[in-house]
Amino acid sequence: YADLRLAPGASVKIPADAEERAIYTLEGEVSISGDVCPAERLLVFRPGDEIVVSSQTGAHFMLFGGASLGSKRYIWWNFVSSSKERIEQAKEEWKTGRFDIVPGDEEEFIPLPES
Repeated sequence: YADLRLAPGASVKIPADAEERAIYTLEGEVSISGDVCPAERLLVFRPGDEIVVSSQTGAHFMLFGGASLGSKRYIWWNFVSSSKERIEQAKEEWKTGRFDIVPGDEEEFIPLPES
């Protein structure tokens, strides 16, 4: 995990030494192999690919990576788990108010999406 900020016109090489790697862009746009991606986008990279992230305007993003967890992961809304059953449990806990409050977000409750 790393918190990275690129100055306008800068780039950074993300080595291929971790099995799983991804970035989440918080601010600005990033460019990878000519594809421009806006903020609030999670980009997951193929194992073995060396990635160069650049930004014409500057960007702030988080880099995640490490060894594979060794199992399939499921994603639904803000929930990620290696078990579909656990996601269903989390959905029910969120709907009924039994899910732990997100630290720093005690005042706003976002309802569970309908679909």
